[in-house]
Amino acid sequence: MELSNKSFGAYDIRGIYPTEVNEELAYRVGRAYVDLIGAKKVCVGHDIRLSGPSIAEALTRGLTDAGCDVIDIGQCGTEMIYFATAHLQLDGGIMVTASHNPKDYNGMKLVREGARPISSDTGLKDIEKKVIGNDLKPVAEKKGSVGQVDITEAYVKHLLTYIDVSKIKPFTIVANTGNGAGGPIVNELMKHLPCKVITVYNECDGTFPNGVPNPLLPENRDSTSKAVIENHADMGVAWDGDFDRCFLFDEKGGFIEGYYMVGFLAQSFLKKDPGATIIYDPRMTWNTLEIVKAMGGRAVMCKSGHAFIKDKMRKENAIYGGEMSAHHYFREFSYCDSGMLVWLTTMELVSEAGKPLSALMSERMEKFPCSGEINSTVADAQAVIDRMEKEYGGKGEVNKVDGLSVEFPEWRFNLRKSNTEPVIRLNVETRADKKLLKEKTDELLAKIRA
Repeated sequence: MELSNKSFGAYDIRGIYPTEVNEELAYRVGRAYVDLIGAKKVCVGHDIRLSGPSIAEALTRGLTDAGCDVIDIGQCGTEMIYFATAHLQLDGGIMVTASHNPKDYNGMKLVREGARPISSDTGLKDIEKKVIGNDLKPVAEKKGSVGQVDITEAYVKHLLTYIDVSKIKPFTIVANTGNGAGGPIVNELMKHLPCKVITVYNECDGTFPNGVPNPLLPENRDSTSKAVIENHADMGVAWDGDFDRCFLFDEKGGFIEGYYMVGFLAQSFLKKDPGATIIYDPRMTWNTLEIVKAMGGRAVMCKSGHAFIKDKMRKENAIYGGEMSAHHYFREFSYCDSGMLVWLTTMELVSEAGKPLSALMSERMEKFPCSGEINSTVADAQAVIDRMEKEYGGKGEVNKVDGLSVEFPEWRFNLRKSNTEPVIRLNVETRADKKLLKEKTDELLAKIRA
């Protein structure tokens, strides 16, 4: 069978099922994975997509045919694979998921021991060559075994070590899992929290009856926002399908940009570990930098993307790292991203502050208003970046850690190209000047799209 390499990306495997991702591809990935890293024992799990169980089964056959034992943790979220790999001291783990993509997609995220990511720079390209070329070692004389483990109890117990439950106030919380894999975990956490949790789209359903579970899309935010207002809730939380990203809503139903959550969560960890290192991405920075400095922490910039952030966190021994895309990383969680730790930490911070979430956030939003990420389809993204650098670079301070960042005394912008499509992404922020924000955002967009 001839397979397409269209599904192999920079950080994972992801494509349309069954044309780009299918059981044959998954079987070969299992074989190639063992060939490459010499794994003896790994865990496998899948999210709620309808093709998940059959892809996981084919992947498991590939792994066992290569002589590797498999721990099947069943339906789960991506971060549970990270947790299981580290907690059970395995040689690696593979999650069958397409995250927030539409329901006809599926894919795989791969890690090695210690939940270290396997990306295009650290082995995924080699796996791609072996899979597409069918360049696999012979089936092992002694095939691997398969066992089932329910990791839920140990995982939930670990999550709860990040907060002092006795400090949490009896909030009313809206939790929208978008019919993704997060429902069962929210249900378990509810047993340990003094809160009233109102669930929205809590049933796991791979047909996505209420739309793609991706709260970054504005049209997907209404259900959470309305539920917060109708139930007079203290906050709302929404997750994507494999729940590694978490989005917050204040008590007025207002959506909170992921950018502001980075500084907010950094406060929590710097209170507990003064002077610790915080990792942040270059797209928007001023709010995070001010908070970390005020708390006596050390802020280190890193290119966006989970493989880069996790690597930098290990090198710097950072306690926490955050991206404006709503990926949040935690040292004690094997430097991996978790969507569940975000709302738990937020509840503790709001409880301690004694102020509503909107009050805590509005001050930061007023101080550093931002455009949010704006995408533009262009013929040649690099040519646009070169043109913008020529025009603005000589007037401001240039940084090229990730795309092009140019900083002026009262405003700054970041421009970066997509890894997967002919799209360029713009972020703009100012120092307490919404008029300047609109003016500069419009000016840049006009030039980008010219």
